[in-house]
Amino acid sequence: MKRTLLIALREYLENVKTKGFWLGILMMPLTLVLVGVMPQLVESAREAKTYAVVDHAGIMSDVREMILKDDFVWFLAKYDDEQLANSDMPTQIAQFLPELRALDDSERSVIANYILEDAGHDLNLSRRLNALLDTNRAAFNSWWRDLSPSEKAVFSPGISTNHFVESMVTAAVATQDTEKRLNQRVEDGELFAYFILEDDLFQISDHARYASNNLTDQSLENWLGGKVSRHIRNQRLKSSNLDDKTAAWISETVTFESVTVGADGTQEVSNDDIARQWAPLAFVFFLWMSILINTQLLLTNTIEEKSNKVIEVLLSSVSAIELMSGKILGIAATGLTIIASWATIFLLFFVALPSLVDARLPIDPTAIFGDITTLSLFLMYFVLGYLLYAALLVGLGSLCNNLKDAQNLIMPVQMIQIIPMLLLVPIIQDPNGSLAVTLSYIPPLTPFVMMNRTAGPPTDFEYASTTALLVVSIVIAFWFAAKLFRAGILMTGKPPGVREIWRMLRSPVTPMKSKSQPPH
Repeated sequence: MKRTLLIALREYLENVKTKGFWLGILMMPLTLVLVGVMPQLVESAREAKTYAVVDHAGIMSDVREMILKDDFVWFLAKYDDEQLANSDMPTQIAQFLPELRALDDSERSVIANYILEDAGHDLNLSRRLNALLDTNRAAFNSWWRDLSPSEKAVFSPGISTNHFVESMVTAAVATQDTEKRLNQRVEDGELFAYFILEDDLFQISDHARYASNNLTDQSLENWLGGKVSRHIRNQRLKSSNLDDKTAAWISETVTFESVTVGADGTQEVSNDDIARQWAPLAFVFFLWMSILINTQLLLTNTIEEKSNKVIEVLLSSVSAIELMSGKILGIAATGLTIIASWATIFLLFFVALPSLVDARLPIDPTAIFGDITTLSLFLMYFVLGYLLYAALLVGLGSLCNNLKDAQNLIMPVQMIQIIPMLLLVPIIQDPNGSLAVTLSYIPPLTPFVMMNRTAGPPTDFEYASTTALLVVSIVIAFWFAAKLFRAGILMTGKPPGVREIWRMLRSPVTPMKSKSQPPH
């Protein structure tokens, strides 16, 4: 055991004392942040899509008012405080914006109707807020309508004018020449697309066309198509001689309040509850990455030391089994160091940093990743999963002289390692279904599947039985890995085939002492 621990310490220090090791640790969180942030940065940097509408139906003036109102509702909910504070917005309007932001979506929509269309409202607002709205309604209306699209985009980046800008068509009636000019503008890149709304669109819903050379980005078509559909639906309701309240009531969608069921009855679902349900995805991903990185590190070190004859020097002082066990334990300690470093970076990024800059996250990360039970399960499944895959890879890796030979030999193990990532979403959507339960009892998949099921959660019996099966599988894997390692670590030349490997596994284990040990 002493020599095994010395080998483990050597493996650990050789990894952690390099700058590349710590740089690799920092690169993983940085990569994940970039993956999350880059799409938003790219989207915000993209130019707005310019479009034109040939309006035979004569509805675009109303649709533009709808867009104006929808953007206003979005502004009330998500305006940028800092940008607004530096603007020339009248103080008497700015003073009650926080109260409007505190309303829900439907209430803000009513307020928008009142401000932009002078439509009355029956909301139960405070007398002070009602007085402010009544006094400043016209000024608020004029301020919003006079803002340029670029100014609106600064105050609230999510509004539509930041993504879509209409280019007006001068011809009152669309002629063949008009369409030719629009086609040429699309070809020249002046327009992203154009729409044609036929005059009988009110009666026939599919009498509309969308022309664009970009067949992959349908955001513009979906956005304006949704606005036009809403307007046509509203007009059809009005043509049925229904009053506005009845028409609005018919158009309302049914919303459900999400609750969870427990021993004490039901309770309302919060954002933290939803995030906690999906948190196993993050844990499984980090578990998978940790095991994959460390087993590959073990495999690489083994083959590298075998190819440069370091193994022969080590075997002059320790036995093959001591060497194999020490290498596995050393890389395991390296893996735990990586996990601890990632956890520290996570705490700094999601807990300490927001408090320093006085920012509030939409969810509480400590409520999700601060669960001692979940963290304990994560560490347990990392150790057990690593030991299982380490035994498989170190045994096969000892038979190879270089990484090129190893790629073909360990391909089946690598294919098994990919399976858990393909099963992430199906299992988390039905953590206690027959598929998830069955896969829990397949040892190479057990760590990932059981970690993914923690939101379920599995029963205590399933935790105990799958863990026992996993431990037994690790013992068996180590038994066979020891046979391969003893036979293959000094082997040179072409890697053995399947028959030779099978013969090695069937051969009896004989005592093998290190050369430093005196004979009895």
